[in-house]
Amino acid sequence: MNGTVLRVLLKRLGSTGWQERRGDQHRVRERKRKLTAPIDNIVIAGAGQAGGRAAEALRARGFQGAITILGEESHPPYERPQLSKALLHSADAPVAYIKQARDWSDVLNVRLETGAEVTDCDAGRRTVSTADGRTFAFDRLLIATGTRPRRLAALENSGIEIQYLRNVEDALRFRQSVQRQSRIVIVGGGVIGLEAACAAAKNGCTVTVIESEARLLARAFPAIVSDIVAARHRSHGVTFVFGATVTGTAPNGVRLSNDLEIEADLVLVGIGVEPVPTVAERLGLPSMGGIAVDACGRTAAPEIFCAGDAALQWSRCHGRAIRVETWANAQNQSISVAANMIGEAREYNDPPWFWTDQYDLNIQVAGDMLDAEHVVRGDERSGKFSVVAMRGSEVVGALSVNAAKEMALLKRVIAANARPSRADLESPAYDLRTALK
Repeated sequence: MNGTVLRVLLKRLGSTGWQERRGDQHRVRERKRKLTAPIDNIVIAGAGQAGGRAAEALRARGFQGAITILGEESHPPYERPQLSKALLHSADAPVAYIKQARDWSDVLNVRLETGAEVTDCDAGRRTVSTADGRTFAFDRLLIATGTRPRRLAALENSGIEIQYLRNVEDALRFRQSVQRQSRIVIVGGGVIGLEAACAAAKNGCTVTVIESEARLLARAFPAIVSDIVAARHRSHGVTFVFGATVTGTAPNGVRLSNDLEIEADLVLVGIGVEPVPTVAERLGLPSMGGIAVDACGRTAAPEIFCAGDAALQWSRCHGRAIRVETWANAQNQSISVAANMIGEAREYNDPPWFWTDQYDLNIQVAGDMLDAEHVVRGDERSGKFSVVAMRGSEVVGALSVNAAKEMALLKRVIAANARPSRADLESPAYDLRTALK
């Protein structure tokens, strides 16, 4: 994708400052010239799933130059879904790494530096610096620094134990807590909070979920599915408080905006995430809502790309730019961007997709379910059905409950921008493969 298209995309994202400066055309020409220069040294800022998969992809596509991964955590790259799934549901489940630390060097010839938080970047000199004072040069830089949990200011510096769930240590700490059968308050009825609630309830904990919205997962689920999930949790002893927020602590727990006091030994906060801004700020890139990229993962800064949770990318399903905080995006976008870093031209336009397991419910969501007309396929009372989201004649999203095979087809329908009729979608006998022909 050329510089003109990138400028148009970034304008759509609301990031106009950089392209409105004088000399913009010169910078675009200079960028094109530099992108044809030899690439001997690639640095990846961030040692999570996106960074690890990008390094693998670079080697798989034949890149022979130096690759350095710089990661803030002390662990080699790993996939985060296990933090609220496998690690919480088994007392002895080990952490699953993408590769063991020595395999990055011995097998892939990748330099992995853990405990190396990137704190500065100089685009002119093409260097990044870490918190311990080291400097690393690059020909291409991939920003894959991901996100960090939003903090709950009302509970900062309080006497009650507050936990977040973002890294391995967080997951292991929470696992120990649920094994003690504690009274646990979970702030936030999103995917992470509900998966943690599921693990805690199964371990016999007293669990209360505080959700500021009127129902669970209101920004991703239709009401019919929110109600099913809430009912399943209640059947396992979980209590919900809707339409309230935590305003502070009480003598034995937390105080809510509706004046309720909930007893708690531990509060797990899951109110979303935000991008880690350091590298973007040093580069002068907008970072409040994420780092704007085009379909090839290029930022507004020459030789610098971004992938994973931090990337603000255009979504046709949503009709706007969004950050996609999913396992699939961290893997697939980073693989695509890695190819572009070494001179290929691969646009990434996959519809967002994620899944969650809650007791015996497997729920998968693709595309965008909001502000759309919903078509139900199957009988929701059977516990196995799908909901398709349509805007006009366009299929923009889908959700499946215990219907993984149908979701596989619905993802293809969304990606292909296929337009089956509402009448066809309403019929469980309609073969979705017909829409793909």
